[in-house]
Formats: sequence, structure tokens, C-alpha cells
Amino acid sequence: MAQHTHGLRSISSPGWRRSSVTPRVTTFPCPGCQHDIDLGERGISMLFRNFTLESIVERYRQAARAAVAIMCNVCKPPVQEATKSCMDCKASFCNECFKMNHPWGTPKAQHEYVGPTTNFRPKVLMCPEHEMEKVNMYCEVCRRPVCHLCKLGGSHANHRVTSMSSAYKILKEKLSKSIHYLISKEDQVRTQISELEVLIRHTEENGQLAERRTSEHFERLLEALQERRTEMLRSIEQSRSLRVERLRTQVEEYQGMLENSGLVGYAQEVLKETDQSCFVQTAKLLHVRIQKATDSLKTFQTAAAPSFEEFVLDTSKEELLLKELSFSGVPEPPVIDLSRCRVYNEGLIHWHLSEDSLPTDHHIVEFRKLGSEEESGWRASEPVFGCSTVLSDLSAGSRYTFRVKSCRNGVYSPSSPEVTLHTPPAPVFGFLFNEKCGFSAERLQLSKRRDSVESVAGMSLLLAAERVQTGSYICLDYIIGDTGISHGRHYWAFRVQPDSYMIKVGVASDSKLTEWFHNPRDTSSPRYDHDSGHDSGSEDTCFEVSQPFTLVTVGMGRLFIPKASASAAGDHGSRVLPMPQRIGVCLDYDAGRVFFYDADTMRCLYERPVDCSGTMYPAFGLLGGGAVHLEEFITAKRLFTPSGFTLIHTQI
Repeated sequence: MAQHTHGLRSISSPGWRRSSVTPRVTTFPCPGCQHDIDLGERGISMLFRNFTLESIVERYRQAARAAVAIMCNVCKPPVQEATKSCMDCKASFCNECFKMNHPWGTPKAQHEYVGPTTNFRPKVLMCPEHEMEKVNMYCEVCRRPVCHLCKLGGSHANHRVTSMSSAYKILKEKLSKSIHYLISKEDQVRTQISELEVLIRHTEENGQLAERRTSEHFERLLEALQERRTEMLRSIEQSRSLRVERLRTQVEEYQGMLENSGLVGYAQEVLKETDQSCFVQTAKLLHVRIQKATDSLKTFQTAAAPSFEEFVLDTSKEELLLKELSFSGVPEPPVIDLSRCRVYNEGLIHWHLSEDSLPTDHHIVEFRKLGSEEESGWRASEPVFGCSTVLSDLSAGSRYTFRVKSCRNGVYSPSSPEVTLHTPPAPVFGFLFNEKCGFSAERLQLSKRRDSVESVAGMSLLLAAERVQTGSYICLDYIIGDTGISHGRHYWAFRVQPDSYMIKVGVASDSKLTEWFHNPRDTSSPRYDHDSGHDSGSEDTCFEVSQPFTLVTVGMGRLFIPKASASAAGDHGSRVLPMPQRIGVCLDYDAGRVFFYDADTMRCLYERPVDCSGTMYPAFGLLGGGAVHLEEFITAKRLFTPSGFTLIHTQI
């Protein structure tokens, strides 16, 4: 965290984000070493001229201009072709004109001359920090030329330097040895080139063979699927035809029950028979048929069911197998370690591989924003050569889902199971504890980095034992942040030590801080503080009045919601909540509201209005044993490797 310190008299400084006060700089990878170069505020003027590269370029330019001669700039017609160029005169001369303009015994005879050229830029290396000074020393720490002013009182004052001639001799000797070594190994290099060409040919052949074999495997799978598809569709078709045939037969039977058609019509004609013997002979069989039709009508059942539920095909397992179909050399998917992941000013993602997994080349982290109209596809990180990375540019107050996949020999593993994290509701506010304002060195211990404070029971508590017996209370020890807020929305998080007795956390204005620090009273008395939990009833009447401070009590593993308030999360049943591992505070200065969060789940525990008429400060009050640890910023240092990949070193 940034270490800005402001006393109570200068606490009107507005809140700031660490990234907002850093000048915007331009970076680019150096074409020589491939490291990320920061140009700084002066831009390209901070760089040295590369005279060696200029000389090489000039030689190639001269070769390209060989057909076009450079003419003498002094000759009278007819103009002669130039044979020399004077770097001091910035002109080209033929032999005769050069002798005439640079006579022996004169200062001009000492001028520097080169072959014919049109490039007359002075070959003098000037110091980029002291523009009027030539470099004449070499810094062994920074490995760059410097001038005498840099050594006397500049940025290289405490660095070890050597003379330019000594550096020239050492570096030239090293370079000559390296070149001589390479030349002596020319045969070895040629042999290795031949081996590489053979490997290229084998790689192409093996790759084509692998493609053919893979294609054959998929063709066999497609053939099996097609064959199985045909068989199953044939089964459905046979069942459908049989059912339809049965239903149509049943329809015909029921149509015969209608008057003047089928069975009923035949029975009506039989009733017209007057010959008793013929009637009895016919009616006996007809009555049996009529009785069956009557029973069928009373107990109507379809001859076949229209549902094809028995033919429902569940291919979820097969689809999963096909999605996980991979080569035998594909790495195992990593697993994101949610216990080590967190989102604060940036997103920190940790993962691990199975114990029996083979080494991987690198990993790719993919993430996307959830629950918004602009929700789009997955975004991918740069290759990560470790098991953690830091992701930037995450929107505030948003939910993101993350997944990781590994790569070995150009083959990617399946993605890890996805995890979802919630970003803070506002930009992260950077501050440290202020040891100059309200800090009691007798009862509070501050860490060297000023990001942790601990309340200790010392001699003062023993001396106050008499007051405790008479019913008085020990005052809270207050400490605030070293940076104030005067506009905007800001969020910060911290951890309260689980065994802390009582700690108050929240915000307070500069006017209220002045009252606390310069007019001490028993502020820990239960009747003094509106959110103490004392059942006096006074807090119910004053709670909705906007105060210049808001403090929530944390202690003994609990977080206490003030009376007459309602939790933003809708938990009205209890004012006592389990203490979160990390607590977040969001101050909306412009709206005059403060919010308290479970920083792990980003669930709002409590909110209320606050009077933001002055400069607001993060405020903490400690009583008895306990400690508060500010959340550390997530930072990452990125370096470019010679192969062009990005190495990410996480620092927390």
C-alpha cells in the first residue's frame, strides 16, 4: 500500500487510487534483450542512441547507393566524385578539395573524416539525464554509460562505476571471445542445423500420420454412430407402424357400433327376420359379438399407447465422454484452489495439478463477466509459467467466472471446473494506519509497514483497575487511516483477529476525530455509543439521524448490527452475526452512505446514512486484546522472456 501520511490538520486531502497518482508511462519490449522497457515521463529522450546499429545501417546504405556516387560539395564545375566526408564540416570532399580545406598545421587538420556519406549526425553519446554532458563513465550496477554529474549527485551516486576505456576494453574482450567461440564451433553449428532440418522433416511426416490416424478413428466413430442411429430409428418406425395399425383396427370396430353401419346395421337387419329357426341360428353368434362390443364400450381402453417414452435417448454420458475425448498425451486439467483465490484491486487466481500429472509448458486462465447485458465470450490471459496469476481490468461490483487449462507440447488439457468470484463494489482505497494522529503508542502496537495494529494490555490497564471496580469504563484507543476521502465511492477490506475482545470499525469525519482526540471521555461507556448494544432505548431514537461517523462493533467471533437497524441482506432475525474472515467497508461520499460487507462473499451485512460534510477517514477503535490487519494489495510484475512469452511474478 502507498505510504502517504497526513496529520489531523491536513486531513482534507481527497481519496485516491494508487493507480491514479502514478504518471502514465509508455512501455515496449526492447528488440535487443526483449525486456519490458519503461520510457518514463521524458519518453524516447531517455534512450541512448545506438551508434553501432547506425554504423551497420550506414554501411548497408552505402552499399545500396554504390551505383549513385556522392559528389564533392566544394568543387567548381565539373564536380568531382567525393572520396571523404568530414564529420565536423558536415560536407563531402574530393581528394584535392579535402587537402585545400584541411591544411596541415591548422585545427581543421584534426577533423574526423569517414568515407563518403550523407549522414552527418555527430557521433557523441550525450547523457539523457544531463543533456549537455557527455557520458564518460560506465555504471556497473545499472550497466549503462553515465556522466560525471550522475555519479556526483544523480541517481548513480552510490553505484560502482568504472572508466569508459576500462569498460570498453572489458566488453570488447568479452564480445571478441564470444564471437571467436562461435566461429570455432561453425562445424558443430552446421551439424546441428542438419539435425534440426531432419527433425523438421520427421515432424511434418509424423504430424501428417497422426492426422490420418485421428481422422480414421473419427470416421469409425461416425460409422458406428450412423449404424446405431439407423437401428434405433428402425425400431421406432416398427413400433409406430404396429401401434397405428392397432388403433386403426380399433377405430373400425367402434365405427361398426354406429347406427346403420357395421355390426349395429347387421343386427338391425337380423331383427327383421320372421323365421324363428333362422333367427335363433343367426342371433346366437350375433349376440356374442354384440356383448363383446358392449363390454368394450363400458371398459374403453386404447389398443396402443401414443407415448414413446421408452424410446427416449439419454446421451449425456456419451456427450461428456466425447467432450473429454483426447490424446493419450493430453495433460490432466488443473484444479482452481478457491481457498487461495481472492479479488481485491486485482484478481488473484491459484490452481494446482494432480500429484501424478506430468510437467506442463504453461497454463491459460480464461474468465468472463456474468449477469450483465454486455456478457460476452471467454477472455484469455497470456501464457502463465506457474500456478498463479494476477488478472487486471476487472469491473467493480461484478461477478466473474474463471477456469484454467494446461498446455504441453502444443496440446491443451480440458478446462478446470469453473469458479465464480465477486469484485468489490467500488475502486479499492489505499491507505495505511496513521501513527501521528490519535495513535496511542502505550496501548497500541503498530507494524513497521503500518498495515497492522494490535491492542495490548499494559501498565495503564492495571493502573485503571480501581476505576473498573467503581463501575467506570476504559476508553477506546482510536486510530485512523493516513489518507482521507472527500469525494467518490471507495472500498477497503481488513481482517480482525478472531480472538479480539472488542473492536469498532467504520468511518469518521475530521470534525468528529478532533472531538475524540482532543476532548477524551469514556467513549466505551455503553450509554455513550449509539451502536454499543446497551438496551437503554436511546439509540432507537437517534439511529436514523445522520451522524458524522459510523462504527460497527466486532469481537469475540461476532459482528453486532446496531439496534433499530435492518441488515441489507434481509436478516432481520438476529443482530448478532458470525464474524467474517474478511470485512469490507464501502463509503459512498457523494450519496452519504456507508456499507459493511463480508469481503469473501461480497454480501452486504449492514448499511446506513452518514454525514459526509467533512473529510472522512477509515476509523478503528480497540479495547482489550485484539488486532486489525489491512488487506494487502495484489500486485504482479511482468517480464518478457526472449521467446516472447510473459512471466508473471505474483506479489501480495
